[in-house]
Amino acid sequence: MTRSIHLAGHRWARLFTRLAVVVLLATGGLVTDLASTATTHPAYAHAYLLETSPVDGEVLASPPAEVQLRFDDAVSFNERSIQLLDTTAKKLALGTPGHVDGKANTARVSLPTDLTEGTYVLAWRVTSADSHVVSGAFSFSIGHPSATAAPVEQDAHRAVVVVDAVGRALAFLGMALAVGGALFVAVLWPSGRTDRRGRRIVWSGFAGLAAGTVVVLLVQGPYAAGTSLAGVFDPDLLGAALSSRLGYALLARLVIVLALGVAFGIAVRTSSPAAPTGTAGAGTAGAAAAGGATRRILLPAVATVGAVALTLTWTLTDHAQTGVQTWLAVPATSLHLLAMALWLGGLITLAACVLIPAGRRKTSPVITLEPALPRFSRLAQICFAVIAATGVYLSWRQVGTWAALGATDFGRLLLGKLAAVLAVLGLAAGARRFVRRRSREPLGLDAAPSAAVRRLRYSVVGEILLGVAVVSITAVLVNTAPARTSYAPPVHTTVPIPAVAADRAGPAAGLRDASVEVKIEPARSGSNVADIYITGRDGSLVSVPEISGQLESPDRRVPALPVNVFAAEPGHYVANSMSIPFPGAWVLRLDIRVSDFDEIPVRVQFTAR
Repeated sequence: MTRSIHLAGHRWARLFTRLAVVVLLATGGLVTDLASTATTHPAYAHAYLLETSPVDGEVLASPPAEVQLRFDDAVSFNERSIQLLDTTAKKLALGTPGHVDGKANTARVSLPTDLTEGTYVLAWRVTSADSHVVSGAFSFSIGHPSATAAPVEQDAHRAVVVVDAVGRALAFLGMALAVGGALFVAVLWPSGRTDRRGRRIVWSGFAGLAAGTVVVLLVQGPYAAGTSLAGVFDPDLLGAALSSRLGYALLARLVIVLALGVAFGIAVRTSSPAAPTGTAGAGTAGAAAAGGATRRILLPAVATVGAVALTLTWTLTDHAQTGVQTWLAVPATSLHLLAMALWLGGLITLAACVLIPAGRRKTSPVITLEPALPRFSRLAQICFAVIAATGVYLSWRQVGTWAALGATDFGRLLLGKLAAVLAVLGLAAGARRFVRRRSREPLGLDAAPSAAVRRLRYSVVGEILLGVAVVSITAVLVNTAPARTSYAPPVHTTVPIPAVAADRAGPAAGLRDASVEVKIEPARSGSNVADIYITGRDGSLVSVPEISGQLESPDRRVPALPVNVFAAEPGHYVANSMSIPFPGAWVLRLDIRVSDFDEIPVRVQFTAR
């Protein structure tokens, strides 16, 4: 009978594990599809290009000796990070990239001395301080612009992005099973140390954590270099990944996993046979007691330090250690991750080892809900409180404004994660009510009707599936540009036409009390679209012969950049490819020609993100 019960429990555990893996892969694919738009915007990254020399679109009289780039945060790069393409898309030989005067937020590279006239495109792909890849491109011309410029493909290969997301999700789930499962088996569940199912779940967590870490480490090279998945076999790319900040963190994570695995193995090791009687036996027993006391003190300390260090391998290489309030963001993110791991890992182990077999307690009287379920319920309350408090702060820090929630990939993913978490809280509240109500009964939890236990079991399985979805979304979120930095509200401003200029143009022009309405989207560095409307006193559109434009920077070292404006309809004019070289304050100067001899200058000030 006992053997059949164990076999049934093993079948449930195997079935549950397979279901979790399927949901993980399916959810990982779903959220990867949701976030795939993020890979189509190479400029939307974690460090932003602030300045280039020469600037985007600049026409130079002679070839520059070098190109310089300045970012808002520290960046790292390799020999493949900066490429120069001529009009035929041929890659030209460049010098070795380096920093400008040792400043970590800059990059420079020397150019060939024999550049001919025409337009050149410089493409860059570097790694920001939060270990995420940033990329972009800009052009400059020598002598005169070419009719066409070389196209640049900056997106990471989709297979690399998917494998990276799956590796991160596997590492997150593995951490939950290893840390949360180990706490449940070793502390919350009295018989857990001798139960094979619980130990197998925890060991599978350690294996998944190690495997996910290795996957992320292997794909970091091709991800940073923009190559295909075959780049995992390139020793140069692997060496570059190992020497990066993320590489150091991943190697440290593997060491920590090994240390925690050894600690868990010692904690669940079965007791040795009884010592022999007599003086020698008494001495052996005393030594064993001393060793046991040492393990009771040393193992919890090692486990606590290891769990905290494990979370730091994420938070010191992600969004938390860049941006505002890093002194608070790093511990808040670490607590958020640790609380999620303790809850989800403990919940999976509770379901697989206690709740699912509890549904068969008529044939297995040795299985009991006491005291594992009440203990975990109290732990889950603490974890939810920590997750909620840190989650609110981290969401504010990464989003910044309400509008960014629906207007950015990060915000939309965060809303999906929030919906899943709220659903989890609803199911958890029901489970908590079950525990409280049944704990007040004289016979305790184990006297609960089988139908109530069955409903609880289904509720917990639902929590687990939603928790796996949260983990998968988190795996994509950590590699998506925060909404606070990627969101750029469109510019929408109206500038009145000077009355003196309107009077000089004459009544026939219809510009008396007229104004110029300008909309610029997305109002950030890179390519933008500007819609220009000339409206008269009565609000109707006023047509003019021509409008020409220039983009001016307050920095006098930056030359004015031409803006090509075309008529879309009478009174409505469009600049389809207005290139803003870098974030900051800009002025769009519009020269409105009203006759063969008269022009009205209008200056529109705006800020680009």
